[in-house]
Amino acid sequence: MNRRTRTALAAVLLLGLTAGPLAATATAATGSASVPAAQRGPDAEALRAGIAGLPDQDATAALIRVGGDGRWTGTAGVRDLRTGAPALSDARFRAGSTTKVVTAALVLQLAAEGKVDLNAPVNTYLPGLVPASFTRPVTVRNLLNFTSGIQAGPSLGDTVADEYPHRFETLPYQDVVAGGLSRGQEFEPGTQQHYNNINYTILGMLIEKVTGDAYAHQAEVRIFRPVGMTGSSFPEPGDPRIHGPHNRGYQLIDGKPVDVTEWNMTDRFAAGDMISTTRDLERFLFALFRGQVVPEPQLKEMFTVPDVPGATRGAGLERLVVNGKEVWGKTGARPGYHTVIAATRDLSRTLVYSVNSTDAKGDGMKIVQRFGLAAFNR
Repeated sequence: MNRRTRTALAAVLLLGLTAGPLAATATAATGSASVPAAQRGPDAEALRAGIAGLPDQDATAALIRVGGDGRWTGTAGVRDLRTGAPALSDARFRAGSTTKVVTAALVLQLAAEGKVDLNAPVNTYLPGLVPASFTRPVTVRNLLNFTSGIQAGPSLGDTVADEYPHRFETLPYQDVVAGGLSRGQEFEPGTQQHYNNINYTILGMLIEKVTGDAYAHQAEVRIFRPVGMTGSSFPEPGDPRIHGPHNRGYQLIDGKPVDVTEWNMTDRFAAGDMISTTRDLERFLFALFRGQVVPEPQLKEMFTVPDVPGATRGAGLERLVVNGKEVWGKTGARPGYHTVIAATRDLSRTLVYSVNSTDAKGDGMKIVQRFGLAAFNR
């Protein structure tokens, strides 16, 4: 598509994405595949179909990397709706809750070093944190697999539209934790599984207490540098920017795309504030599953789902069955950005994507179905 056509499309999108699909005039998707003849590679046709027609009502850009037995990469959409410039394939983005996999890996490294006991009460490391009103101690493992019973803390709004006017404000994560704990237990620790951010924010605090170091620095020296994640970082408290090359993120508010790229993520400490790239997350995924980040037997914690009703998550990762294949992965969503990392346990198929979704915090399964499930077709 030439610059004039892209600019015309950007103008349509800026007026509102309510008139229906725009595939007829959207930027052309690009993909590449290099598959050894002896291997059955990913379903390139289905993957290309998923990113065809961007930008449209669902997303403004998509970056996809599929690996394992065969490889496929694709980039589609625009970097910025105002200019219509093509999306950057090496863009940095808000990786959302895939941050939790990094946090889990740090805790499990500390457990392997004998510095953290997963069966120990959290108060062993953070004295007085969990109130005595809890009917039984909350252990480190309870935090890792979301069976703590700790309720979610306060936020700056219930929806992206509610939060948007407050996007530059700072909600200290310490206040989030204190507010959640003040609400009392949701259920007796170890009896149910309920996913929320507060478990991993507390784990971030635990990492800092045990190491005497900043969480972000521990992630840098223990994971980012050894794995070669050169585009990954955590924002300084209060900094709303994505530093380095990035595609802008948009959210539909009142039917119109609103730029939500700049956003203060202080309240998502250790649970959803990482900035990364698809290359970095793919490197992390391979290194993690190969035991190069967390040693056995601690790595088993990530693939161990607690024996409680309806549980699907281990330490940081969730178990899914896709087209008959057991897949372990994690989604992440922040306004304007939807991220997935996923793989079969033997790494015969891997998927990493960043989609600039126009409703990243909404129906995540819709985005997964369009951009992700085709990676596991065969």
